[in-house]
Amino acid sequence: MGIQFNGIAGPAETRDWRQAITRGVKGRCPHCGRGKLFRAFLKPVDLCESCGEELHYQRADDLPPYIVITIVGHIVVGGILLAEKYADWSMGLHMVLWPALTLVLSFLLMQPVKGGVIGLQWAMRMHGFGGEPDRPERQPLPSPRPRS
Repeated sequence: MGIQFNGIAGPAETRDWRQAITRGVKGRCPHCGRGKLFRAFLKPVDLCESCGEELHYQRADDLPPYIVITIVGHIVVGGILLAEKYADWSMGLHMVLWPALTLVLSFLLMQPVKGGVIGLQWAMRMHGFGGEPDRPERQPLPSPRPRS
């Protein structure tokens, strides 16, 4: 897979994954950094309005929620442990603060994390972002069962 130079395939242009992730986290096209990446809260656009890059290839699936759960879990559990060790808060305060913080952080982080995942996929040429559609994974044929 590569770029065509006078009919001869050459190496593919490199894509800066750090820049692509940063642009995705900001909700911008990983290619140009100008067009919007999302048309709704978690719905990416199919095509960048600025540069025309096709973004419908993205397959973020369940990775963004897993990353958000990990980040929020570390913050909340760390906060609970610190509060238990150094503060004398009532159980009512704990019951209001930690679930609310968990929900707020989860909603605030979900879109930027998904944008970062889409940016990484674009930079690594995953799922068709490299110009070739994904080929289905070949499954081995089942072994024949002996008849009795």
